[in-house]
Amino acid sequence: MPYPEMLVAPMRAELTNGGFTELKSADDVVAFMEGNNDTTLVMVNSVCGCAAGSARPGVLKSLTGDKKPAKMVTVFAGQDVDAVAKIREYMLPYPPSSPAVALFKGGEVVHMVERHMIEGRTADMVADNLKGAFAEHC
Repeated sequence: MPYPEMLVAPMRAELTNGGFTELKSADDVVAFMEGNNDTTLVMVNSVCGCAAGSARPGVLKSLTGDKKPAKMVTVFAGQDVDAVAKIREYMLPYPPSSPAVALFKGGEVVHMVERHMIEGRTADMVADNLKGAFAEHC
């Protein structure tokens, strides 16, 4: 059963206020991903503490540099169930992880930050990881 919307609304807003577009259904994911060859940052958002303390703030900090992806989208684990399942198909062979951040280029994952790479890290560490990927791929 999905989390109540009133619980996740502020967590969604943290990213949408930062320029992310939400994909809430499997159809939204397919429509966005098919034929998208731009550099795209995808965040699988989550209610967990590492999403709040490191992932969301780190992702937003990563976007302050000169190099950044052309597009940014998000799905919410435990809320946008079908959208999350569909985006994870595009993230293969990486296993399901939330939170998670993937950088796509030409429709392929070129950089992945899984939960185990977020837990115990600071937001600055997550941001630096992503900025390195942006420097290489964007």
